[in-house]
Amino acid sequence: MPEDLSVIGFDDAPEAERWSLTTVRQPMREKGRLAAEMLHDLLNGQAPAGIVELPAELVVRGTTGPPG
Repeated sequence: MPEDLSVIGFDDAPEAERWSLTTVRQPMREKGRLAAEMLHDLLNGQAPAGIVELPAELVVRGTTGPPG
C-alpha cells in the first residue's frame, strides 16, 4: 500500500493514526449523544428524529495513493 491498493477506515479510531491509516472522521461524542437521545425518545414512545447528518472529514494518511 498505497502503490497498488488504497485502504480507508472509518471513525478515526486511535489505532488509525498509529498505523497511518487514511480514515473518515465524524464527531464521535456527538454521534453517541444523538444515538442515546434517539433511543431514549423511542423507549418513551416518541417519534424518531428522522434522518440526522453529521459532518465528516477525510483524514489522509499513508494508506492512500493517487489513482492508477
